[in-house]
Amino acid sequence: MLSNRFGIVLATALAPAIWGTTYLVTTELLPPGRPLLAAVVRALPAGLVLVAITRRLPRGVWWWRALVLGALNIGAFFALLFVAAYRLPGGVAATIGAVQPLLAAGLSAGLLGERLSLRTVIAGAAGVAGVSLLVLRAGARLDGLGVAAAVGGAVVMATGVVLSKRWAAPAPLLAVTGWQLVAGGVLLLPVALLVEGPPPASLTGENLAGYGYLAIIGSAFAYALWFRGIRALSATDVTFLGLLSPLVATTAGWLVLGQELTLAQAAGGLVVLAALIVAQTRRPLSPATRRS
Repeated sequence: MLSNRFGIVLATALAPAIWGTTYLVTTELLPPGRPLLAAVVRALPAGLVLVAITRRLPRGVWWWRALVLGALNIGAFFALLFVAAYRLPGGVAATIGAVQPLLAAGLSAGLLGERLSLRTVIAGAAGVAGVSLLVLRAGARLDGLGVAAAVGGAVVMATGVVLSKRWAAPAPLLAVTGWQLVAGGVLLLPVALLVEGPPPASLTGENLAGYGYLAIIGSAFAYALWFRGIRALSATDVTFLGLLSPLVATTAGWLVLGQELTLAQAAGGLVVLAALIVAQTRRPLSPATRRS
């Protein structure tokens, strides 16, 4: 049982670890100034492929549930993340986003009947502190709209995870993943066209490789692991794993781009890892997983 849970946690953790490479891929491989285009390419093609492979469409209430979940987990989250990234230093946006586990814990208590423990609150506060040490810089400017977008992104993501746990879809995992990616991509497409205009007339091989990585690895593969984790683990556990994204992003910047890694950042990374370990211990699998 413990080894089964450990394997599920590791597989789920791989998703935010992959998402932590998005900044590196975006800056090194993609055309500049087109984050919403990247978001659409991440979501829509991958979702359409998964729907085509599984040959399953939503039925009944799952038409509007898939739209709601796709809007929360993909469409609204990506759009708000884009606004926050452009109006705030990355460290501020990441630190605000680190409140997701605490938000998910509160929502889980209200919507799923899960107990909000002191252990979870302490681990969540430690996670925020660790991320702030890892990515926050002195003198970082604050922008009201950017802060609101970052908070909104954390809220919609936490809500999406909790609702994904509450609404157990009677369909294969890949089909449900595809529904949400398509819904989010369709919602993002007109926003991207309105804000950024049509895609570039020509794309380089590096651009195509970057978009392919985001669509195949960053979306189809990573979101399947993420939604599998939501089915098996508590919503709070899953959102704690999201703290790996800024940790991986910082590590990738240090290893690949030669960015400076300070002692405070190293300490922040250790705090994040400690918070993750504390949050993941002594939590049973969900009943659905125990029956499988």
